[in-house]
Amino acid sequence: MALKHLLASALLLAATAAPAAAFELRSPDIPPGGGTIDETSVYDGFGCKGGNLSPALTWRGAPPGTRSFAILVHDPDAPTGGAGFWHWVVYDIPAFVTGLPQGAGTQYGAALPKGAKQVATDFGTPGYGGPCPPKGDKPHHYNFTVYALKVEKLDLPPKATASVAGFMINANALAKASLTGTYGR
Repeated sequence: MALKHLLASALLLAATAAPAAAFELRSPDIPPGGGTIDETSVYDGFGCKGGNLSPALTWRGAPPGTRSFAILVHDPDAPTGGAGFWHWVVYDIPAFVTGLPQGAGTQYGAALPKGAKQVATDFGTPGYGGPCPPKGDKPHHYNFTVYALKVEKLDLPPKATASVAGFMINANALAKASLTGTYGR
């Protein structure tokens, strides 16, 4: 009878244990709740005059089995006929990494963790390209999403597009966490 009570107590303890932390993405450079993206992260070109620095990002609570991370930044409001606009795609971020500093998304990726790679965005080059919606358009939403992946390396062709990378990232995702910033001009 004591064994039965011990087993019941153990099961009750397991059932009431605190749930695993949710996978979260944060940025000190983007106000919570869809706040306005600062000029330091706005594109410098196409009529925009920003610093074009990728915002600092931190994440926590990745699920067990995470072997790498990827980050996608997308503007679904861009007037492209429905495809939106890819602002940054970085993948093969090692599993021990829990954030990227502001400005890590340069074209050549020198400030990215060793092994991380980028694909060309809709600006035509790899690296972060900040917000620059059409003048007079409503503020656009910029979705920053970190993916916890079940693979250490993605098998992408050398000149993969952002859409192909996004497809492979989603196909290998264990979990994702997002935040959204806005910007209009």
